[in-house]
Amino acid sequence: MSPSAQQLARRQQVNEELCAAALRAITGDARLHYQGRRLYQGNKHLPLNAPHLRQAHDNFDFVQTRAAADGVAMRVLQSDPELHRQLCPTDPVERLIFEWLEQLRVESLIAPSLRGIQSNLHNRFLIWSRDFYRTGHTKSRHGMLLYTAAQMCWSRLMSKPVLEETEDHIESTRGALAGLLGKSLSGLRRHRREQHLFALHAQTLAHLLAQRMEQESQAREDQDESLADGSDGKPGINALLEFDDQADEAEGLPLAQSGASKVWEQVRQQYRVFTTSYDTERRAATLVRAQQLRDYRDQLDRLVAARGVNIFKLARALMAALARPGRDDWNFGQEEGRIDGARLSQLVGSPTERRLFKTERYKPQADCLVSFLLDCSGSMKAHIEQVSTLMDIMLRALEMAGVATELLGFTTGAWHGGRAARDWRQGGQVPQPGRLNEVQHLIFKDANQSWRRARQDIAALLKPDLFREGIDGEAVDWACERSLSHACGRRYLIVVSDGCPADGATALANDAFYLDNHLKSVLARRDQQARVQIMGLGVGLDLSPFYRRCLATDLARGVDHELFFDIVQLIGGRHHR
Repeated sequence: MSPSAQQLARRQQVNEELCAAALRAITGDARLHYQGRRLYQGNKHLPLNAPHLRQAHDNFDFVQTRAAADGVAMRVLQSDPELHRQLCPTDPVERLIFEWLEQLRVESLIAPSLRGIQSNLHNRFLIWSRDFYRTGHTKSRHGMLLYTAAQMCWSRLMSKPVLEETEDHIESTRGALAGLLGKSLSGLRRHRREQHLFALHAQTLAHLLAQRMEQESQAREDQDESLADGSDGKPGINALLEFDDQADEAEGLPLAQSGASKVWEQVRQQYRVFTTSYDTERRAATLVRAQQLRDYRDQLDRLVAARGVNIFKLARALMAALARPGRDDWNFGQEEGRIDGARLSQLVGSPTERRLFKTERYKPQADCLVSFLLDCSGSMKAHIEQVSTLMDIMLRALEMAGVATELLGFTTGAWHGGRAARDWRQGGQVPQPGRLNEVQHLIFKDANQSWRRARQDIAALLKPDLFREGIDGEAVDWACERSLSHACGRRYLIVVSDGCPADGATALANDAFYLDNHLKSVLARRDQQARVQIMGLGVGLDLSPFYRRCLATDLARGVDHELFFDIVQLIGGRHHR
């Protein structure tokens, strides 16, 4: 039985979490983490530009993911990124070769004591070599030149023989390149411990190879032998020239798409709101007729009962994940500990009495608040029965575990900007107005309400016309401020969403990624403050481009025990990018 998209996404998350932990241990850099299937150092993306570290068909292979992580670790430890950037050529072919050589240089400097890392990277290069050869990329002249040059450089820097399977195949090309590249190859080995001197030889070698490829392109008029030799449907050399991008998208749940906003940069990353005059904060139950709300509650009760979830077992799991030892009282009548003044009188009547002491008593306590923030955008209507069931069960189980809970939502007061967009048009349509809609924040259950008192209000989730558009960044800030107003030891915010921020009027008046960039800014600021732990729960989507700590779910398969177990792990800190 083949794994589901949700299982594949989880497997990838586990692989990335383990590899990120290994990276942090090797480098001592706590900022290293995976986000959106890409590796980051804080907010800075660390690209995998060396072809043998990219993963195309083995996204869920832990060994290969770990090998790529080891390669990045060596790059962080042994390479000066600013010097590399200054010396890196701009020509695509020359840049490919230069990037590749720098990665091979740092791999050649692995300490003998790190045998596991040496073995991982050695095997990774051999696997890439076999794959490149067996998929037929060496049949083109450019593919053969690049492959042969890579084998020669790797062999020289590592002091190892080239791949035996292809040794005879590349022999004639290797002989032709030996005279052209011989001097530069010697310099690579001699200066591998000095990045600046090594880079000068790498520049020369890259230029010579690019020149050779250009000469062959001019000598041949056959389009299949040109640099763009991927036109026959094979990945070809073009795949090697796609810098800063991850390999093919994984087979699991789709990844949330985001990008850079020109408007966001032009306004110096200062979020703008055209008007707040029409913004509202409402209790969701007040937007639903009383009888309709009772009908929704009956419907939700039937949905919950149909799941057959053991809520007591779920509550115990949540208690284990969230509870911390807390002082409860004293144990009296102990033979050691602190003297109990109330029992000293017993010493007069019974000089041999030893149970005159008391000790502190501790028991697990879940002194925390878990807030759920639901994306009430139009696309979430398709999942609302599953999401409502999930929320109702989670709120009950968390309350049984002694955890305070809050259920919030965010939407807009109208489609396409509503009154805010109308005022903007009447005012002359000033450029770059910022957020251009009526924000509506919804409260389904607040932290001071029990589940029993709020159960009727929770059912308002099933009202379909609450769902319009979504402005996530402001909602996250609002939910965080509500959490901070509650007296507790720890605070968690779980954002449940099936997509990126979406508001048509704001996107048209600014650009497509304006709200995306604001959400990223809010999350980065809140993460830095570290007062509220923010997580993403993706509904049919991987939200890792936004949330460092997230879980992708496939609710089309239903709300099952496995999903609840994964959410417990998410809250407890298991799913961390």
